[in-house]
Amino acid sequence: MGARYITTTLPYVNADPHVGFAMEILQADVLARVWRVQGAEVFFNTGSDEHGQKLFQAAEKAGQEVQAYVDHYAERFSELSKALGLSEHAFIRTTDAKHVAAAQEMWRRCEAAGDIYKKSYTGLYCIGCESYKTEKDLVNGECPEHPGKPVETVTEENYFFKFSAYQDRLLEYLSREGVIMPEWRRQEAINFVEGGLEDFSISREAARLSWGIPVPGDESQVMYVWFDALTNYISTLGWPDEGGDFKKYWAEGQTLQMAGKDQVRFQSLMWQAMLMSAGVKNTDQVFYHGFITSGGQKMSKSLGNVINALDLVGEYGTDAVRYILLRHVSPMDDSDLTLDAIREHYTAHLTNGLGNLVARVMKLAEANLPEPVEVKDVAAPAEYVSALEAFEFNKVMDLIWAKIAVADERITNEKPFAVVKEDLAKGQEMLRALVRDLHEIATLLAPFMPSTSQNILAAIRENKKPDNLFPRLP
Repeated sequence: MGARYITTTLPYVNADPHVGFAMEILQADVLARVWRVQGAEVFFNTGSDEHGQKLFQAAEKAGQEVQAYVDHYAERFSELSKALGLSEHAFIRTTDAKHVAAAQEMWRRCEAAGDIYKKSYTGLYCIGCESYKTEKDLVNGECPEHPGKPVETVTEENYFFKFSAYQDRLLEYLSREGVIMPEWRRQEAINFVEGGLEDFSISREAARLSWGIPVPGDESQVMYVWFDALTNYISTLGWPDEGGDFKKYWAEGQTLQMAGKDQVRFQSLMWQAMLMSAGVKNTDQVFYHGFITSGGQKMSKSLGNVINALDLVGEYGTDAVRYILLRHVSPMDDSDLTLDAIREHYTAHLTNGLGNLVARVMKLAEANLPEPVEVKDVAAPAEYVSALEAFEFNKVMDLIWAKIAVADERITNEKPFAVVKEDLAKGQEMLRALVRDLHEIATLLAPFMPSTSQNILAAIRENKKPDNLFPRLP
């Protein structure tokens, strides 16, 4: 299958990780696990975005040195990777020396291509987005992504990137079917480019914002946080060294970026234009997921409806959180998720669903079968594979839970617990069939709920009822 590269975006480290990013990183982990089983060598990247005005101001408000502030939150995101049970992955920080060097080399290459120039500029600046806005971007004079926080009118001399020079090349790139998923996001990107591209600012005055990577040859300016952060996708592979991991996974491998729906301009337009300018291969594909809302509103600290991903794992456990975010959240559209709904899903589908099925079958098997059931390798059904290839993670989970429902119905209708008392041989054969059903379910669950899968497979090998997989909530 060759080499595969997959990366999440780098979350801004100004707060604890929430479930929106947890969903993104879990989607990436599922694909990385599946590809490895299929025989691919996989480089899975995530990390933390640690520069910019928003972080600098947050550190000042907290009364902390900015480096200490970002160190704390970077560690929280590193903890999330462990808490979610991620498979082997890299974790890059944009304050890492190797990343700083790579970002500066990206600048030099774009400058050498004639795509960077300096000019004075006055614009409307949203600190929350770390970007300039036009009047048409605003709603009632405010950025729609950060209502209640007025944009600032900023005048300063900055470096700009010749984004407008890449309109035709970007349209050619976007014309490739599948370069963006879902398809309607590709059309969104095409429409944006066809509407005309404006050069964008890629630096800030160091006198106003010192927390950033210095511009090569002009330390009076620091790099715009997005220009800096986007380079992580290749700096993590050792670029600008064009051999090694970069050659294997980016230049010659198949690349996939995971991002939220608000990232289309950054990931599929700005970043791709930067790669073109620097003479680096473009990303093969970007998948954009929707947002998670709570109680019908976008999650925000001010509303108090943010669901903390680490707290969720602490309450429900790793695999339960993986289950919730991979089955009960749409991969592509916005989804509403509340703490009450999470509790209901846990009880109905894990405690009373999968957990109960495993306990019933393996208790009967332990009591009535003299040795473990022989099982064979299971091939994923075609609809499972096609749904994964289409990033329909929830549909794959639905297929697995349909198999759980069928096994439950077999127990109800065939009553092996009664048959085994009247006709041992017949009852044992029914139990073996149910254990094989469990083996198939556990195998298909492996990339989604790895620990649960391993526990079920171990119970089958030992012919023993496991401890409760999903204990009842108090």
